Amino acid sequence: YRTPSGKKVTSHQWAVYDYILQIPEGKVTTYKQICLAIGQGSPRTVGSALRNNPFAPYVPCHRVIASSLFIGGFFGEWGTIRRINQPAGRPVVLDKSEFQCERKLELLRKEGVCFTSDGYLEDKLGSLWK
Repeated sequence: YRTPSGKKVTSHQWAVYDYILQIPEGKVTTYKQICLAIGQGSPRTVGSALRNNPFAPYVPCHRVIASSLFIGGFFGEWGTIRRINQPAGRPVVLDKSEFQCERKLELLRKEGVCFTSDGYLEDKLGSLWK
């Protein structure tokens, strides 16, 4: 299989996508846990596979967070919860990565996974899946 950009999906990417398909709705796991579970790669290579996920939303990459339990990245953007302040008289502009972070948070909220106001997983025991 090739991605829309023409790149071949690697065996590592297939392993990541197959594992993520097992994460139930209402649960999240970490980039590190995925590479440990599939026995290959690193959190960065898992993140790269997710950034290039041609099967989203079928492969629910929004259910993967950082090992620190921070919301992490989504659609190729690493989340930050901040606003870019503009000079006086100009409207406040959202950071593009904040927008992606908010999209990920909203998807997870709909599944019952809650995060603190600064982007960290609230219910560590009930929401974390391994």
